[in-house]
Amino acid sequence: DAKKLVRSPSGLRMVPEHRAARSPFGLDEPPWVPDKECPRCMQCDTKFDFITRKHHCRRCGKCFCDKCCSKKVPLPRMCFVDPVRQCAECALVSQKEAEFYDKQLKVLMNGATFFVTLGTSDKSELMVCRLSNNQRYLVLDGDSHYEIEIIQISTVQILTEGFTPGGGNTRAIGMILQYKVPGSEEVMQMKFTAGEDFSCNKKLSAVWLAAMHKATKLLYESRDQ
Repeated sequence: DAKKLVRSPSGLRMVPEHRAARSPFGLDEPPWVPDKECPRCMQCDTKFDFITRKHHCRRCGKCFCDKCCSKKVPLPRMCFVDPVRQCAECALVSQKEAEFYDKQLKVLMNGATFFVTLGTSDKSELMVCRLSNNQRYLVLDGDSHYEIEIIQISTVQILTEGFTPGGGNTRAIGMILQYKVPGSEEVMQMKFTAGEDFSCNKKLSAVWLAAMHKATKLLYESRDQ
């Protein structure tokens, strides 16, 4: 998908030429709190003057003094080219999201193998499941081929095993995915189960499912914006 470089008050962004092509995990830039509405830092209440300047957090748009908004952190969800100024709270969130973009997103794109069951069928098909490079589709390849648009996914339930009353560790072994069929109100369901044999690499499948769980949280957050 073609992209273009745009400049906003917050900084340079590399965004898709068409909004419909943007990543489903993306966030819009927030409106800045007008200068006249923030005579004091919205964190420490320090009064702004000629010496104490005000700064806007690029993630939340609120006003802060330099001490409370000094960190410059990457913000890929808003497509910023360089790290941007953020308040301490937002910087912490963005730093946690960096792991998703640096590691888990690549895991999703590389894919993993699952037995996939469609709807109420009692038959399953061995398929490689991966996220498309533009992050907009979940692609399933086997004897059959499916492409599920990420924005059409309504619910994701991760299936786990290994829980014990004593608080033992759990491991992801599959997921149930529900999504809407474009152009209709019909909701389809797919069940993904990690294979039992070594060739399916259950460890890789578990890592992929954990990444999918994180992706789902970001997807829901984007929708709630």
